[in-house]
Amino acid sequence: MSVAATWGTTEEERLRPFPCDQYVERADAAYYRGVSVETPVATMFRWLCQLRAAPYSYDWIDNRGRRSPQTLTPGLEELEIGQRVMIGQLVEFETDRHATVLMRSRTWGEIAVTYLVTAESPDFCRLLVKMVVRYPRGPLGRLLRLVLPWGDLVMMRRQLLNLKRLAERSTRAV
Repeated sequence: MSVAATWGTTEEERLRPFPCDQYVERADAAYYRGVSVETPVATMFRWLCQLRAAPYSYDWIDNRGRRSPQTLTPGLEELEIGQRVMIGQLVEFETDRHATVLMRSRTWGEIAVTYLVTAESPDFCRLLVKMVVRYPRGPLGRLLRLVLPWGDLVMMRRQLLNLKRLAERSTRAV
């Protein structure tokens, strides 16, 4: 597998089941992302909930130039199925464990993404992401097979590194 498909993850992490696996039938591809974070699981999960407010990647591209919040927004941790998260809908979550988002569109096809937080120790965790995709059929789908893995890697790498930085900063501030 290429780095565009597996950035920051181990083979063991990629072999584990993720909740997103059940939301896209006959997936064409799976992409994995991961980052180690020096913060407790609860803090990292709380920052994941911030994805309801902003994408935390390159704001000038995917947030209309508005800066993603740099402090926790009260109330965003109160998750409910059906809430909007970035450009998808929250379909499943377990507090302090994972959040799974589903997006269906003619342009992008079907995409399910799970953000999973795993404890390595009381003050250290891994933030893992798995994205399963069923591309649209035809020429657009063929193009997306070439572009999406690398485009997503660029955007999600920035997102995960931003969330890591903010979570670690809020842990040090306590």
